[in-house]
Amino acid sequence: MASHRRPKQPSRARVSLLTSVAAAAVAVSAQAANAAPSEKPTKDEVKSRVDKLYQEAEQATEKYNGAKEKQEKLQKEISAIQDNVARGQQELNELRDALGSVAAGQYRTGGLDPSVQLFLSSDPDEYLEKASTLDQLSGQQLEALKKIQEKQRELAQQRAEATAKLKDLSATRAELGKKKKEAQAKLAEAQRLLNSLTAEEKAKLQAEEARASRASSERVELGKSTPASGRAAAAFAAAQSKLGSPYVYGANGPSTFDCSGLTSWAYAQAGVAIPRTSEAQTNAGTRIYSMSQLQVGDLVFFFNDLHHVGLYAGNGQVLHAPRPGTVVRYESMNTIGGPFMFGVRV
Repeated sequence: MASHRRPKQPSRARVSLLTSVAAAAVAVSAQAANAAPSEKPTKDEVKSRVDKLYQEAEQATEKYNGAKEKQEKLQKEISAIQDNVARGQQELNELRDALGSVAAGQYRTGGLDPSVQLFLSSDPDEYLEKASTLDQLSGQQLEALKKIQEKQRELAQQRAEATAKLKDLSATRAELGKKKKEAQAKLAEAQRLLNSLTAEEKAKLQAEEARASRASSERVELGKSTPASGRAAAAFAAAQSKLGSPYVYGANGPSTFDCSGLTSWAYAQAGVAIPRTSEAQTNAGTRIYSMSQLQVGDLVFFFNDLHHVGLYAGNGQVLHAPRPGTVVRYESMNTIGGPFMFGVRV
C-alpha cells in the first residue's frame, strides 16, 4: 500500500519574503499608475538639442564635401587617363599600320621576309627577343618594334591606373552617399523637434533668429580694420555681398552656402583657390593662434574637429554661414557654440 506524506509547509521566513515582494510590486505598480507623464521639453531645451543636431549635421556635411571634392578630382583624373589611352591606342595602331605597309611592299616584290612575318606576329615581345638574338632585324625595323613594345607597356600601365582609380571612385561615391544620409537624418531629427513646438514657441524662435540676422546687418564698422592683404580684403568684400543668403548644406554659392562653401567661394572671387572643406582650409596659409593678431579676411576655425570656418570681421566678430535655418551673417566669436581654435592667413 502506497504511503502518503504530508506536503512540506513553507517556512515562516519564506512566506514573509514573498509577502514583502508582492507588496513592493503592488506599490511600484501604483506609483507607475499615478506618475505624471514625461514632461514635454521646453522651447530652450528643444533649441539646445536642435543646435547640437545642427552641429552634428555640419560635421557630416564637411565629410560629404570632402568626398564630393575627391570624387570630382578622381573623375577628372580618370577622364585624362582614358583620353591618353585612346590617343596611345591610335599611335599603336599607326605603328602597326606602318609595319603592315612594309609587309605589303615586300609581298609585292616577291614574298614576305621572315623578319616581317615575325613583325606581324601576335607576340612582339617574344619576337624581339628571338629576332634580335638571331640578328634578323635591320636597325630601322628594330627601332619600330621597340616603339610598339614601349607603347604597349605604357597603355597597360595607364589602363591599370585607370582601373585602380575607378575602384577608388566607387568607394568614394559610397562614402558620399553615407555622409549625405547622415546629414539628412540629423536635419530631419532637428526638424521633427522644431515641429513639436507650439505655434507661439516657433514664433519666438523665429523672432530670435530674425533679430540676430537684423543686428548683423547693422554692424557697419566691422570691416574697417586693416585686412591681411588686398586679396583678403577682396574675399571679405565678396562675403559681405552675400549677407542674408540662406545656409544650405553642401552649397558653395552663388546664392546659398554652407560654412566652407562661403569661404572658398569668397576667396575664389578674389582670384585665390583654397580647398573646399574646413579641415583642408586649415592648411591654406599661415596659422595664427592669438585672436589679438587676427586681421579682417583671415579664416577662423572653431570646434576641436575644425568642422566650422568663417572670415574674421574685426572686433571679435566673424562673418559666416552659421547652420541650417540661418543666413550668412556677422556673429560674435564667443557665441558660435564651439571654441575658437586658430586663424589662417591665406
